[in-house]
Amino acid sequence: MQNIKKTIGNNLRYIRFQRNLSQEKFYEQYNLNPKYMASIERGEINIGVEFLANLAIALDVSILDLIQEDSTKIVKKKRVDQKRNLVK
Repeated sequence: MQNIKKTIGNNLRYIRFQRNLSQEKFYEQYNLNPKYMASIERGEINIGVEFLANLAIALDVSILDLIQEDSTKIVKKKRVDQKRNLVK
């Protein structure tokens, strides 16, 4: 089993990727601090259950969508970087 912090980070990254938004635009849209959220995406920060619930509500997903490990939802850094290069 993967570290829960990494799983949440991967799921957040996947949701953002699916909505075709940069970290800054994505978290600005939901009034969340982009630097703090980037740390969560990297799996560096423990978040509380209440924050997790509020995050799920803000993103219009279930808490399960954020904590469930799913290898099909991993956005590899290379894909994100390639997409970023296409936008430039």
